Order: sequence, then structure tokens, then C-alpha cells
Amino acid sequence: MKAAAMMQATVPCPFCATLNRVDLGRLDAGPKCGSCKRPLHLDRPVKVGPEAFDAVLTGSDVPVLVDFYADWCGPCRMVAPVVDELAFAKAGDVLVIKVDTDQHTGVTQRFGIRGIPTLIAFQKGKEIGRHVGVATRAQLDAVLSRAR
Repeated sequence: MKAAAMMQATVPCPFCATLNRVDLGRLDAGPKCGSCKRPLHLDRPVKVGPEAFDAVLTGSDVPVLVDFYADWCGPCRMVAPVVDELAFAKAGDVLVIKVDTDQHTGVTQRFGIRGIPTLIAFQKGKEIGRHVGVATRAQLDAVLSRAR
């Protein structure tokens, strides 16, 4: 019998910013940062800055959904619970990350973000879908359905 392929994701530690490779098939074991040993929670969106952004997109075997948002944005606050629920429901199958458009304007400009919230799905570092504005769970699932 052939073993299932290990699915991994690259994520920054929210405490020390060290990049970690996480085996997504073992999330219930409670992955920890290899450097500071604090927990890595992938059942919620992970905040990512420009220093780790490309490594996360290209170092993840699963689709990555990026929520481009700002704290002051009303529609961003409206879609946040939907994004949180998706991250929880699809933990291990989809990696959900957040990029603050006010703090990380370079990443924002690179992807032509003109309105927020903007949610972009990536597979192996390539954009596969985009939604601008408040989104329902069904709309986000449709964006992610383009993943192979």
C-alpha cells in the first residue's frame, strides 16, 4: 500500500518570525516553532509580512488564501469572521494568511490591490482566483475551487 504524500506549508512564527515547515497531516499534534518552541496555529489566519510572503506562497503544498485587509476597514471587519471560519474548517487543506495593506504597501502594490478587502487564492505561488469586497463562504470556496 502506497503512503499518502506529505502535505506541508511554510509559515512564520507569530512570536519570533522564524519560518517553519509544518506537516499539515499532523496539525492535531500541535506544531511548534522550531526556534522558540511556541505553538503554530493554522486553524486561523496567519499574519504575514513582506519578508515571509513569497516563502509562504511558494513553500506551501496546499492552496493559500490571502486576505488583504486594514484594521480601519468596515468591510474587512465584516468578512473577517467568514475568513476565520474558512481557516478553521479547512485547516490542513488550505492555508489562510492575512496581509495588512497599511503596513505592507509593497506587497499590496505588487498585486494591484486597489480596494479592500481583497482575497486572492494562490496555488504553488501562482494566482488562481481573486475576490474584491465582502465575500460569503460560498464565494471564497468558489475562488479556492480552482486549485489543483
